[in-house]
Amino acid sequence: MKGGLKVGTRGSKLALWQAEWVRAALQRAGVAVELRIIETRGDAEVDRPLHELEGKGFFTKEIEEALLDGRIDVAVHSLKDLPTTLPPGLALAAVPKRANAGEVLITRDRIASLAALPAGAKVGTSSLRRVAQVLHLRPDLAVVPLRGNVPTRVQKVREGRDGLAAALLAEAGLERLELAGDIAARIDPFEVMPAPGQGALGLEVRADDRSARSALAPLKDPVSELQIAAERGLLAALESGCQAPVAAYCGTGDAGRETGRLFGRV
Repeated sequence: MKGGLKVGTRGSKLALWQAEWVRAALQRAGVAVELRIIETRGDAEVDRPLHELEGKGFFTKEIEEALLDGRIDVAVHSLKDLPTTLPPGLALAAVPKRANAGEVLITRDRIASLAALPAGAKVGTSSLRRVAQVLHLRPDLAVVPLRGNVPTRVQKVREGRDGLAAALLAEAGLERLELAGDIAARIDPFEVMPAPGQGALGLEVRADDRSARSALAPLKDPVSELQIAAERGLLAALESGCQAPVAAYCGTGDAGRETGRLFGRV
């Protein structure tokens, strides 16, 4: 397309990895890309759990504002952070092939399961969804708030900062940042179910921008889009936000066909 695309992203290491992945994919298709970093409220306010902050779209609002006023043409989001109701004038144009949607456990002492953690062990997460599921499985654990980008959270567990023994994170983020060596255990999605859209990217555009939609079309993955539509549909039906303790997992059918089943947990 003429003049290329201005692609907006958050500035965290994971967000930049994701934006660079999108840029590389578009450049392979012959589209020039300029990345623009936009700070969001969720990046700036790291002293409190997200569920204690008022409003929605903590990691998306400022990027969507840049999209609406023409400063960028495409917004790259972690789909689990994107509200199910988009602002008027914006649309989800593409969902690339999804990475692993599951949860992983990282532990200070390489303990390889939630079940093996000692009673009273401190497990870090600021996700209400994870808090609810961990305490359902292990009510004797001490779940404590843990904010920060992925490398920061991993480092806090490595150091055992403030007595931290473990944390739950999304596997996709660790894999993308080459931190898979810190994974102590991959957790079955029916033990701790992931967030709707976890592991997937969402590429958002202005609804009337046909050029951007056309440029992004080669990045679309039909199976991932079906899974995401089902999971986000559940979240929307419950009228819940991204920070609500709602989990969803859409497994593929036999041999990875587009058929599958949606599982949810509230």
